[in-house]
Amino acid sequence: MTGLKRTLTLSDAVFSGMGIILGAGIYALIGSATGLTGNSVWLSFLLAAVLASLTGLSYAELSTMFSKSAAEYSYVKNAFGSNLLGFLVGWLELIADIIAISTVALAFGGYFSSLVGISSIIVAIGLIIVVSSVNFLGVKKSSRINVIFTILEVLGLLVVIIIGLKYLGNVNYFELSNGVSGLFQAVSIVFFAYLGFEEIANIGEEVKNPKKNLPRAIIISVILSTLIYVLVGLSVVSIVPWNTLAESVAPLSYVTSQVLGDTGLIMMSFIALFATSNTVLVFLMVGSRMIYGMSQGKSLPRFFSRVHSRTKTPHIAIFTTMVFSILFVLVGNLLTVASLVDFIVFVIFVFVNLSLIILRFKKPDLERTFKVPLNIGKIPLISVLGVIFSFFMLFHFKLQVFLVVIFISLVGYVLYKIGERIWVK
Repeated sequence: MTGLKRTLTLSDAVFSGMGIILGAGIYALIGSATGLTGNSVWLSFLLAAVLASLTGLSYAELSTMFSKSAAEYSYVKNAFGSNLLGFLVGWLELIADIIAISTVALAFGGYFSSLVGISSIIVAIGLIIVVSSVNFLGVKKSSRINVIFTILEVLGLLVVIIIGLKYLGNVNYFELSNGVSGLFQAVSIVFFAYLGFEEIANIGEEVKNPKKNLPRAIIISVILSTLIYVLVGLSVVSIVPWNTLAESVAPLSYVTSQVLGDTGLIMMSFIALFATSNTVLVFLMVGSRMIYGMSQGKSLPRFFSRVHSRTKTPHIAIFTTMVFSILFVLVGNLLTVASLVDFIVFVIFVFVNLSLIILRFKKPDLERTFKVPLNIGKIPLISVLGVIFSFFMLFHFKLQVFLVVIFISLVGYVLYKIGERIWVK
């Protein structure tokens, strides 16, 4: 059995992260967030960035200690000394990836069908099959496509920023239409738009010089994305009244159409296609690496960690991710599923931050080429804040979301116990 090939540079890793971060979230969810916050929607993106940064720094240090696929699984397993807990965290991350793939693919199908008239479900399935094939051909090919699509995503957001420059100052940007409560509800939603920085850690086995490049890529991705998001948030409410924007199903397309007419509408619709397909591409890549890494750790059958002799990619893991993503295509609307994914991610972030705190004491001599700043002795204060704020955000979701995650966790537990008797021995 051969290992994965290290072909990704620092810039490739940055584009992989930004390829997800600047994907479907901002293009689809900014309208819903504006409905909760009003003109201060930019502030929800800034607060979400702070939450992402707290845990992002923990990921940055942990990635220098364990630069492997199935990153969260590795962190928790090594910190808590529990294969079961590591499996459950990895399981939740995998489910979140698969649900996100399916939902964003369906969003792509919606955009595409509005232009061509083909069933959105058929288009979504076709997209998953195509990007899975690209994934199979090699991570470098996937990365090159990701770079091109990410550049297009950024250009689309820059258009929104540029056309809004002459409208800046038209409104009160600190107005909270639904108070502080609405602001934090919006944060819990737009956090979906930041998902991606943590996925960089899951391609650690294919990144050159991972101990230096992984933490750099995580930090750079979050900083650049935050700058773009805040500027977009200021621009959209300057051009269109926030309550009108909240009712739009394609908010950025609607904003550009108000300034550039039908040309802006068509242009942004096509860019949204690239953004959503790019998100699917990168989520498929990291989801398959999660299966690969958990298989190597003997938490899933060993055949999932087989690497194709020619493409040097985990072909069975890729195929499995593709199949389950297609099955989940029939999951509900983007806002509902985004909430489910965000809840799972906040749970994972609690464990990731706790893992770093524990490993500071458990394995203090393990090499760390990057270390989270602001420490009291061995205790990283930023990671402590990451635990507190991630746990705090869990109380801003509906009870149904909590119950669904409990059910998913129980399924994972049953699967693990079955596995103990079959493939671990």
